Amino acid sequence: MDKYYTELSKEISYALRHAPWEYELELDENGWVSVNQLLNALRENSKWEKVTEEDLRYIIENSDKKRHEISNGKIRAFYGHSIPQKIVKEAAEPPKILYHGTPVRFTGSIMKSGLLPNKRQYVHLSADIDTALQVGKRRDDNPAILVIDAETAWKDGIMFYLGNDKVWLADTVPAKYIKVMQ
Repeated sequence: MDKYYTELSKEISYALRHAPWEYELELDENGWVSVNQLLNALRENSKWEKVTEEDLRYIIENSDKKRHEISNGKIRAFYGHSIPQKIVKEAAEPPKILYHGTPVRFTGSIMKSGLLPNKRQYVHLSADIDTALQVGKRRDDNPAILVIDAETAWKDGIMFYLGNDKVWLADTVPAKYIKVMQ
């Protein structure tokens, strides 16, 4: 995607995931908002005054990270919300193993307290090591990769939710299901 669409995608993510009130968006209990309401809010900024629904669809279809979805005249972010209202997800059985990339300095705390959502609504987990590494490198050049025994956690009643094909979500992951990859 070119720079315009990349920046627009980031703006949409910020609006839907972190600060809907700044755009006067009214998200429903599942994080959906009218496409027209989002477009009108974006158009208030001269940078986005010509944005269309086709632009939104282009971003969704051409993004490698699949952050948003449109359905029935509404749009929402798949994951990553930091707004107080919890976006309801349907529980799904995860793969046997999931991964989490994190700065090395946090591993001690994680191995004591488990993975917690902190300021987010869910703990974000990766379906593969490469994605976990990419996520971890946002905050540490040489991050730790945590291996999550998702199969056992699921059997023990820990809920997992499918974010997209590379991201799984959980409310928390207790430390007993986590190992640091060597």
